[in-house]
Amino acid sequence: MFRALYTAASGMNAQQMNLDNVANNLANASTAGFRKRRLQFQDLLYQNMVVPGSNATQSTQVSAGLQIGLGTQSAASEVIQTEGDLTTTGNPLDLTIQGAGFFQVRQPNGGIAYTRSGTFQLDNQGNMVTSNGNPLQPAITIPVNATNISIGQDGTVTVTLPGQTASQQVGQIQLATFANPGGLNSVGQNLFLPTSSSGEPITGAPGGSEGLGTLQQGMIESSNVSVVDEFVQMILTQRAYESNQKVVQAADQMIQGVNQMAR
Repeated sequence: MFRALYTAASGMNAQQMNLDNVANNLANASTAGFRKRRLQFQDLLYQNMVVPGSNATQSTQVSAGLQIGLGTQSAASEVIQTEGDLTTTGNPLDLTIQGAGFFQVRQPNGGIAYTRSGTFQLDNQGNMVTSNGNPLQPAITIPVNATNISIGQDGTVTVTLPGQTASQQVGQIQLATFANPGGLNSVGQNLFLPTSSSGEPITGAPGGSEGLGTLQQGMIESSNVSVVDEFVQMILTQRAYESNQKVVQAADQMIQGVNQMAR
C-alpha cells in the first residue's frame, strides 16, 4: 500500500511536468521559429520478488518471475524538428530557412548562438540584428541610403543605391547545421547553444551540399506548435494525473481500513 502511494506520486509528478511542457508549447504558439518539445518518460527500478530465470527446482526455471514497478520519471524533452508554416510579411529583412540550417548571431559576451527566427532589423549602424540587438554573423551592413534590399536563396545580400541601376553586393549570409540538432541547449530568446551532444556547427552558404537549406526573403517561419494537438495532450495529461490521484486515494482508504482493524 505504501509502495502504491509513492508509485502513484511519481506518476503525478511526471504528469505535472508534462503539463508544464504543454503550457510552454502553447505559450510559444506564436513565437517565430519556435520548436515544440515532447516529454519522454521511463520506468523506475523494479523490486524483484522472484527474479525471471531463477531456479524454481533443480531442473526448472521461473519463466516470468515477479517484479513490482516503482513508478515513472521524466527522461528527456525531445525537440520536434519539423518546420513550421511560412507566413508572408513583405518585410525585406524577414527571412526563413527552408531546410535544417540555423542563423548565426553574436551574443553580448562574444559567443555565437543559433536561431531559426529570421525576424531581423537594422540597428543605428545599418547592421542586421535580431530583435534583441544581437548582430547576424557574418556581419551584414546595409547602407542607410539603400533604396532596395534583395536577399537571394543562396544568402547573397545586394542593395540598390540612389542614382545607380546596377545592384551592389554587401554581404553573404552563412547558415549552420548540426549532426544532432536535438542536442542543442535552449537558452531562451529563440537562441540555441551547441553542446557535446549536438556536435560542432557545420557552416556554409545556403543551398550548398551541407543540407543547410535555402533562404526565402519576406517570409518568416511560424512556430511548429499545433494548438489542437497540444489541447489533446493536455486532456490526456489531466486524465493520467487524475488516474494516479485515484490510486493515492484508494491506497489511503486501504491504510485507513487496516488502522481501523487494529483498534
